Amino acid sequence: MTIAENLADIQETIKTACDKSGRKHEDVKIVAVTKYVSVDTAKAAVAAGIHHIGENRLEGAVKKWEALNGQATFHFIGTLQSRKVKEIIDKYDYFHSLDRKSLAKEFQKRCPEQKKVRCFVQVNVSGEESKAGLSPDGTIDFIQSLEQYPSIEVVGLMTMAPYEEDPEATRPVFRRLRELRDRVIDLNLKHAPCRELSMGMSNDFHIAVEEGATIVRIGSLLVGKS
Repeated sequence: MTIAENLADIQETIKTACDKSGRKHEDVKIVAVTKYVSVDTAKAAVAAGIHHIGENRLEGAVKKWEALNGQATFHFIGTLQSRKVKEIIDKYDYFHSLDRKSLAKEFQKRCPEQKKVRCFVQVNVSGEESKAGLSPDGTIDFIQSLEQYPSIEVVGLMTMAPYEEDPEATRPVFRRLRELRDRVIDLNLKHAPCRELSMGMSNDFHIAVEEGATIVRIGSLLVGKS
């Protein structure tokens, strides 16, 4: 199948999930995760109607930004070393993996004047040792502490659910992130409007949408692996 056909299938699945949960399907954005594919495939995704590109490898992030600059919104979705921030802070529109003060300090230091660094705070809801992110119990204190960095805007929360043969098993993870996001919203923090939920990938995005995802990160199901 072509990327355009894959995209149409994914959009239909999202619409069904939104209808089931009483949401508007226009409220869900698809980020094409292009880390395993070439620049040409990323270009083809944009040509097929993709508006958001996600990368988690620094080299690929820069190459695809250079090739597609101005044609898509760019999301950095992987763990980012603080010393690498200076290389991409002016290229990427969103960062999905803020989970420590050292990274926040570097964002503040490197942020272009009069700009905001739009970040998702990464939460390790499942508690897996292999996954990065804050514990749910420590997330709100961390977000409140970011007030000291005026260049950072916490636009939402992000998590990665465990891979499950039955995607339904991921539902509690997504639900807990939504509940945590709602608690942040209730705090009415100026630096953390936190309206977005970045959760759900190729295997489980429909469950994530039912639980409130506003951004789904889809790679192989959309653009393949090469």
